[in-house]
Order: sequence, then structure tokens, then C-alpha cells
Amino acid sequence: MNSSLALLARRRFAPLFAVQFLGAFNDNLFRTSMVLLVIFGIYDDPTREASLSAVAGGLFILPFMLFSAMAGSLADAHDKAKMIRRIKTAEVAIMLLGATGLLLQSVPLLLATLAATGIQSAFFGPIKYALLPQHLRAHEVLGGTGLVQAGTYVAILGGTLLGGALLTRAGDGALDASRAAAGVLVLAAIGRLAAAFVPPAPPRAEAQGARPDWHFWRAARTIVTEVMTHAEARRAIWAISLFWALGAVLLAQFPPLVKNALGGDEAVATAFLAIFSIGVALGSVAVNRLLGGAVSARYAPHAALGMALFILDLYRRLHDWTPTPQLLDLAAFLARPGGVGAALDLFGLALMGGAYVVPLYAFLTTRIPPALTARAVAVNNIVNAGLMVAGSLALTVTIQSGISIGDSLLGVAAVALLAALLGRRVALRR
Repeated sequence: MNSSLALLARRRFAPLFAVQFLGAFNDNLFRTSMVLLVIFGIYDDPTREASLSAVAGGLFILPFMLFSAMAGSLADAHDKAKMIRRIKTAEVAIMLLGATGLLLQSVPLLLATLAATGIQSAFFGPIKYALLPQHLRAHEVLGGTGLVQAGTYVAILGGTLLGGALLTRAGDGALDASRAAAGVLVLAAIGRLAAAFVPPAPPRAEAQGARPDWHFWRAARTIVTEVMTHAEARRAIWAISLFWALGAVLLAQFPPLVKNALGGDEAVATAFLAIFSIGVALGSVAVNRLLGGAVSARYAPHAALGMALFILDLYRRLHDWTPTPQLLDLAAFLARPGGVGAALDLFGLALMGGAYVVPLYAFLTTRIPPALTARAVAVNNIVNAGLMVAGSLALTVTIQSGISIGDSLLGVAAVALLAALLGRRVALRR
């Protein structure tokens, strides 16, 4: 554990960590401010609120399906540090659009910004994990992966909390997002500054100069075929993708679930997102200690089973819960019977999730030929995105068909059980 934390003082890791941390922080500051602004300040209809949350998740994820193949090919063929700097420059422009949407309270501008941040993340995703085995020693890869994952969820926590805190209510009760608009611009500028310190990361000799295929679907088909021929990588990708599908549906559920099923206000919704982030971060770091730095998926099936159990217990609590006529603040929510238990279920679910996914990422990036690393991560992102979009669509259809947001948790528990089966196959390597 201490040796992993020491990476934070190394230039071969620290600037990348900072760029990822600031990017995740800013994405979630914007997304949380946007969702809370729309649900608690613009809309006033449970079906529209649940649908908006699911559509927003789908809009962010869809670019991963369209652009990950191109991004992976570019990352393998070019200096990854230079690509990071270009991506972070684009973030400044994207957040100018997002700040305008927050100030004007324009749902179309906010959704357009969300889609643009998805494109930016699709190009950055293959780079961050492909850089780790390039800049770190073999025994440091699991620890570095765990730190990136933990840092990402601490950033999600920070962005989530700040995104809620920066929204204020005017004298007439309307939500004001001007401070959130300023925040996303400041963080984008700091992230661009951090990107300047990422050390050079030239392509492998065998991949240097390769030209990406600019045809989205053909490029995706080519690299998916190329990467999925490696059995260990293929199993890890499917196992990781199920986790992200599960996570995408849960995160889309939290704000409407809190408001309409639990009767909590925006502070409770923010707390739920924060608890989830803390749990994943702690699970990401703890599993490295359990494995002693070894790249192994042996705990993955147990962690996935733990996720399923915590989801089912949360479902049980929801059915015993009677919302009050007025929305509860955080203190009142926790004071109700079952309030603390619901928070603990959420924390346990997230803890198990972090322990499940981090070893799988390390497994993926170390079981693929080095010249294919970024493309393997890109394929992982494509499959992730496909399952996440499918999950968002399924959630939208479920809500529109009259099934409650609480009952939809049963489907999430089923996905966790499937993740346990796939995790077991990765652990056994068969």
C-alpha cells in the first residue's frame, strides 16, 4: 500500500493521476449540478425526471461506442502525452458551453455539453490505462490502477458534493447555478495546466505511424476482432463491462429514487452519490492490499456476489419505506428507521464494486501484447458503452412502462449475479 502511494510523488505517475482526477472531478461537478438543477429546479414530474436521468446517462456513454476505436488506434500510434494535452484543451471549450447552459438553465445546452464531455472522455479513456504499463514497472501496475480508480471515485465524490453545494436557492426559491458555472471553467483550466507535466509516452515501434480508420463502425469492428481473439482479454472485458452497466443504471437511478421513492431532497441525493464514490474508492485501494500487488482476479466473483446481496437488501428497505409528504433533508432522512441501513447498503455495494473492477483492469492491460494495450482499453470502452447504453435504455423503457424505480433494482441485482459468473471465469482463466 505504501509503495503504491509513493507513486503519487513520481513524475511518471503523478501528472497523469492529477489530469484524471481533475477531469473526473469536473465532469461530475457539471453532471451533478445539471441533474439536480433539472430535477429539483426545472422539471416537476416523476416520469420526466427519471427519463431525463436515464437519457443523460445514455448521451454521455454513446460517444464511447462511436469514437473509442479511433481513440485507441490514435493512442497506440502517437505520443500519448501530446494527445492528453489536446484533449484537455478541448475540455476548456466544452466547459464554456456547459457554463452557458447552467447560467441560462437550458436543458438542450446542458445535454449537448454532456454529449461533448462523453466524446472527450472516449478519447482520454484508452490513454490513461495504456500509459500505466508504459510508465510503471510490472509490480506497480496493479497499485497504479487501484490509485487511478480510487482517485477517480474520490474525484467523483468531490465533484458530486461540490456540484450540489454550488447550487443555491434565490429568494423566490429558484435554483441558481452561477457558482457551478464558474467552477467548471476553473477546473478545466487547472486540468490543462496539469496535462503539461505528463512525461512523453511515444508509441511502440511496431505501432508507430499507424493510421486510424476514420470510418466509425469499420474501425470498431476491426479492433474488436483484433483484441477479442485474445481469450483472457475477452473475458476481462465482458466482466468489466457488466460492472459499468450496473453502475450506470444505479447512478441514473439515484436522484429520482431518492426524491420519489425515499422522499429525500437534493442533499440526500448528493449524499447517495457521495457514499457510492467513497465505497468504490476504498474498495479499489483495499483490494490491492489483499492481493499484495499481484495481478489476480481471484476475489472478483466474491465481490460481485457481495454487490448482489447489498442491492437486494436495499430493495427490501425500499419496500418497507413510506415517503413523507415533504422532502426530507439529510439529517431527517438518516433519523428515520432504515435511513442509515439504506446508506450502509449503498456503501457496501460500492465497496464490493471497487474490489471487483480494479484487478480486472490490471488483468486486461497486462495480458495483452504491449502494442495493443490502448486498443484493448478502447475495445473495453466500446463494450462498456454498449452495455451501459443498453442499461440506460432498459431503465427508460422500464420506467415508461410503469415499473417503479425501486422495483428496477431487481434487474440490477441479476446483472451483479451474472458479473459474479464472469468474474469466476476470469479468475479461473477458462
